[in-house]
Amino acid sequence: MKFGKLLKQQIQETLPGWRDKFLSYKELKKLVRQISSAPEELRFSKVEADFVYLLNREVEKFNGFFLEKEEDFIIKHTELKQRIQGVTDGFGQEGSQPSEKLYQEEMALIRRDIVDFHGEMVLLMNYSNINYTGLAKILKKYDKRTGGLLRHPFIQKVLQQPFFTMDLVSDLIKECEAAIDAVFPLEEREKAGELEVVSSVADEGIFRKSIAALKTMQEIRKGSSTYGRFSLPPLNLPDSDLTHLLQMNSPSSSYHHILPLEGYYRNG
Repeated sequence: MKFGKLLKQQIQETLPGWRDKFLSYKELKKLVRQISSAPEELRFSKVEADFVYLLNREVEKFNGFFLEKEEDFIIKHTELKQRIQGVTDGFGQEGSQPSEKLYQEEMALIRRDIVDFHGEMVLLMNYSNINYTGLAKILKKYDKRTGGLLRHPFIQKVLQQPFFTMDLVSDLIKECEAAIDAVFPLEEREKAGELEVVSSVADEGIFRKSIAALKTMQEIRKGSSTYGRFSLPPLNLPDSDLTHLLQMNSPSSSYHHILPLEGYYRNG
């Protein structure tokens, strides 16, 4: 699939509030065409300056959104830990609320929220991946059509940007997965199977979108004839699980294949 179509699909598949935060790839392609047809004396002066200005604005957009989501994730992570601790303290042997019914109701809410939180973080990693890929591709087009040498220095700058730095989100995913293990009873997972237990509490929209995001990250990271030094490294998933996942059509039967994610996405 061509990148423009892939990006359009991802914008449609993501959460509604995220859709205007992705790369303006169509507008950048149009500008590259205009630059390549401009007189040579203008090509590497004002026209290129306009192109670089637009690229920098896109990077600023990515960074602003990414840092905002990171801050939200830190707050959500802290709140979830406090809720888990509160339920454990309140309904434990020494707790003041020994009702099993109330305990199960509270835990059901926590389980749903923590699985949805995990899905949102997968979506943010996909956001980072696809926007970086779009920048690399549009810069390749620019250099090829104009004879310029813009891609290498600009990508070197991009590699240092907040939206490309995934360590914090990766750490949050690791902790989130540990919490998922803690709040879903082992006997329940063993009896019904992890995928049924986890997917049964997830928000269907976030769940489906996170599965689509995982497939996209595999697609844009896999080696190909166009793979090069500016490409993201291949996604290192176990072959058997990945093959099984990509053959699945139903989101509700796939979630256990994206756990655990922490080790697959570090260094984004």
